[in-house]
Amino acid sequence: MSQDPLLQPFQLKHLTLKNRIMTTSHEPAYPEDGMPKERYRAYHEERAKGGIALAMTAGSAAVAKDSPPVFNNILAYKDEVVPYIQDLTDSCHEHGCAVMIQLTHLGRRTTWNKGDWLPSVSSSKHREPAHRAFPKLIEDWDIERIINDFADAAQRMQAGGMDGIELQVYGHLLDQFWSPLTNDLTGPYGADTLENRLRFPLEVLGAIRKRVGKKFIVGFRYTADEMQKGGITEEDGIEITKRLEIDGKLDFLNVVRGRIQTDPAMTEAIPVQGMPSGHQIDFAGRIKKISKLPIFHASRIPDVATARHAISSGSLDMVGMTRAHIADPHIVRKIIEGREEDIRPCVGATYCLDRIYQAGEALCIHNAATGRESTMPHVISPAPMRKKIVIIGAGPGGLEAARVASERGHDVTVLEAANDAGGQVQLTAKSPRRQEMMSIIDWRMRQCEKNGVVFQFNTYAERDDVMALSPEVVIVATGGIPMMQLFETKQDQPHIVSTWDIISGEVIPADHILIYDESGDHPGLQAAEIAAKSGSKVEIMTPDRTFAPEVMAMNLVPYMRALQDKDVTFTVARRLQDVSLDGNKLLAKIGTDYSGHVTEKRYDQVVLNYGTQPLDELYFDLKNFSKNKGAVDYDALIYGQMQTSLRNPEGHFDVYRIGDAVSSRNTHAAIYDALRLLKDI
Repeated sequence: MSQDPLLQPFQLKHLTLKNRIMTTSHEPAYPEDGMPKERYRAYHEERAKGGIALAMTAGSAAVAKDSPPVFNNILAYKDEVVPYIQDLTDSCHEHGCAVMIQLTHLGRRTTWNKGDWLPSVSSSKHREPAHRAFPKLIEDWDIERIINDFADAAQRMQAGGMDGIELQVYGHLLDQFWSPLTNDLTGPYGADTLENRLRFPLEVLGAIRKRVGKKFIVGFRYTADEMQKGGITEEDGIEITKRLEIDGKLDFLNVVRGRIQTDPAMTEAIPVQGMPSGHQIDFAGRIKKISKLPIFHASRIPDVATARHAISSGSLDMVGMTRAHIADPHIVRKIIEGREEDIRPCVGATYCLDRIYQAGEALCIHNAATGRESTMPHVISPAPMRKKIVIIGAGPGGLEAARVASERGHDVTVLEAANDAGGQVQLTAKSPRRQEMMSIIDWRMRQCEKNGVVFQFNTYAERDDVMALSPEVVIVATGGIPMMQLFETKQDQPHIVSTWDIISGEVIPADHILIYDESGDHPGLQAAEIAAKSGSKVEIMTPDRTFAPEVMAMNLVPYMRALQDKDVTFTVARRLQDVSLDGNKLLAKIGTDYSGHVTEKRYDQVVLNYGTQPLDELYFDLKNFSKNKGAVDYDALIYGQMQTSLRNPEGHFDVYRIGDAVSSRNTHAAIYDALRLLKDI
């Protein structure tokens, strides 16, 4: 029997959980037609295979038609959901993993122009900033209807074989009632007393318990401290916790601290990289000390050491490692096997959540198999025949290619022009807040070294260097260099510098600078932060109607916090057309896509963020000597099949390029290119 605190079983009512690790409720936005079909099932089953004790699915499943999903949630108000829930439950149970689901009514945390176009309802008449809809102030008949909707949904989940449910009392309708900040009601559900504010959530709980009986597990995920003036305090949270235990209807509490009504508030509750790990474990521990119920908790617990501390210190009964399992679904298995060093780290990039909040799907920035379990492997299988593979470039795409190829059993050599691995990630990590991104590189380097990959650094590879190695497959992962042309001129701009120049420190920010950001991704804001902190007056300009759209909500928050008290302005809907010398200044010609209006403005320095152009000279030097002439069978690539293109029978090898060597994209794209290509070679 292992002595590891994380591997000890936990008894939750009648249910024995085999260890202390769970995934907390989250919505990866994989449902189809509101149903958790094959993709959803495969995602959770992979984590069950990996050894977690409890999968808390959905974040959250909608119980009513006037709670339309804002990011492709499960529709728990439809009877047709039951067989899909049963399939999901059965798949996880086969691996000894308990399964529950989070149910909710979103209240004001949704909008009226989705689903059936019903007005949102809330105990508040004020809009939630994140979702912008002004809700209808809830009426008595709404309350009666929604209580019944919760009970119906719980009964459906029970019919689908779930081990239990969790109610979302955290930013959604139930919490909107009990928070003084979002209760504008009078009467029995009004804001004047805690008893009144708790009445609706407790009535929902009572109706559910009547419907599902005593054995079915029911818990709350609830905020016990809103950390905002006028809201629920920690003292209030302790009192709420004590009241929730009184009648014995609840079986566990999943403790949360903070609010989620704005991007900054949500980033405090769900921290991103550069913020402390396990920052609310002690708070959850204080709740546990006064509670008789089991305590669950998750808030940036990205690594085994932090999770182990949370359990061994007695702060938690079950520890949620949700984003960590998006990065690596096999954490528990690797702990059991004594392979913690092989766990793919969560780097806190929060690419997963940010994509969801822009109506996308959850994807891990450096595990391209997550969410693609039906076509992409988390565990690489050996190849039937060993091949000699040469990879040019040791950025994230090149290293992923090397990792996958070496795990397949191939003989792999990597040629890298720099003296170290990392590519553009090295630039990203120049910002102290984003240093965790280097774990993307460090983990792959460890895996490659373990598998015998040969690295040749300080090697600017040319065609003869590659061909001298007699490769059977060549992967060109040379990345790109900053694009230094404006659309209007189609010529390099000799008077401007790139964001890379500022980030790397090769160019010192001037007194008054323009950062022209046409890409809208991290380098623009990263350069702006560096310049502003150095004392520069900074203008960030974009031709788009919003700035930095690729940075997305949660990752934008740390940048804005760093810039708000500096001399930084944001200019939208303006297009930089040309830059010329004007004495010791630079004259910027500025237009707009909306009219013929043109202005001129002088700066000391102009910095361009306009993506990359491929470093593809080597690829084209090799192309005519290859069997496939660089061609990629896209159908085979998409459906996970082997590449078989033969365009040149006299060729010596197959050559493929990936990542920014093809076109300007991002880290996830480069890693996905590598995985889906190399897994079948």
